[in-house]
Amino acid sequence: MKRLFSILAIATVMAFGNIQAATAPAQLTANVQLLIAPITTTIQDAEPAAVEESFHQNLKKRFIEGGPSFMGIVLLCLILGLAIAIERIIFLNLSTTNSKKLQQNVEDALNSGGVEAAKEVCRNTKGPVASIYYQGLDRADESIDAAEKAVVAYGGVQMGQLEKNVSWVSLFIALAPMLGFMGTVIGMIDAFDKIEAAGDMQPSLVAGGIKVALLTTVFGLIVAIILQVFYNYIIAKIDSIVNDMEDASITLIDMLVAYKNKK
Repeated sequence: MKRLFSILAIATVMAFGNIQAATAPAQLTANVQLLIAPITTTIQDAEPAAVEESFHQNLKKRFIEGGPSFMGIVLLCLILGLAIAIERIIFLNLSTTNSKKLQQNVEDALNSGGVEAAKEVCRNTKGPVASIYYQGLDRADESIDAAEKAVVAYGGVQMGQLEKNVSWVSLFIALAPMLGFMGTVIGMIDAFDKIEAAGDMQPSLVAGGIKVALLTTVFGLIVAIILQVFYNYIIAKIDSIVNDMEDASITLIDMLVAYKNKK
């Protein structure tokens, strides 16, 4: 009897030991999986961010999808328009002068050294306002009417110099969206041609043509918006300089009248 109990006890201990031995690897595996799961989830979440396209890559992709024919022409409009706009902005900024200071310097030179001293001040000053002063002073010995006519005539010449090539910027502003709309029409025609050839209305046939149509329109509008901002700045700058020129013309005639009355 005692031997039977001993055998049962030994069997129970062995069975319990085998159960623990079998359970330990399973628990270890479960614990390892619990530790690895957050890392795996983090890696899986990070993978889409790693392959996400940058802005330049996406822009390049959309440009190619829009087709090189019309997209290249729209890009050319942007490049030429920006080149002309930047050149005009630089020219207009260099043409801007402190009219009040120039007026005071010319008046002081005219009262102290006469017409030649005032002309020398204008020679040493850049800008259309100084040029107008010089032209009026150059005719001061003839008459006030002659000086006034010279100022008005030369003011028109200077205004033409300020507005030089600005019309090209306005042309590119109008041309860019028109090219985009033309690309839209051609893309839709291409889509309908594919539908007619297939004899069936499938979304995959229409999607390509519609995408080209929308991309060309979007790029054309973007180019027009960018150039419009530069164009408005240029026009505002020209208006400011022209107002200074008109004010300088009136001031110069008044100075010449006062100078002649003193003589």
